[in-house]
Amino acid sequence: MDDTRYKLIVTIVNEGKSGKVIEVAHRVGASGATILAGHGAAVRLFLGISIDPEKELVIMVVEEEKAQAVIETIAEEMELDNPHKGLAFMLSLDQVFGFSTAKEDEEF
Repeated sequence: MDDTRYKLIVTIVNEGKSGKVIEVAHRVGASGATILAGHGAAVRLFLGISIDPEKELVIMVVEEEKAQAVIETIAEEMELDNPHKGLAFMLSLDQVFGFSTAKEDEEF
């Protein structure tokens, strides 16, 4: 087992926005991502009609030394400081198996 440490970055955005999250993350060093469809629990009213927002969850495992730059760039580019734009958070991972970097993929 190698000594590289990893972080899990999860970004939740409105449907159709996950592509931009991945583009931004790749620009600053993330090498892959998984997109999951989600359904928001918050209900908003529009002209008296209930709207259940569709969401996309972008999940990526990132090397620890790149993780802060990745999440900060996602937050800035996706304007996550503004209401209803999304949410991002980062978790430390104790063990990771099966992860390969872009450089390792090129050598394959």
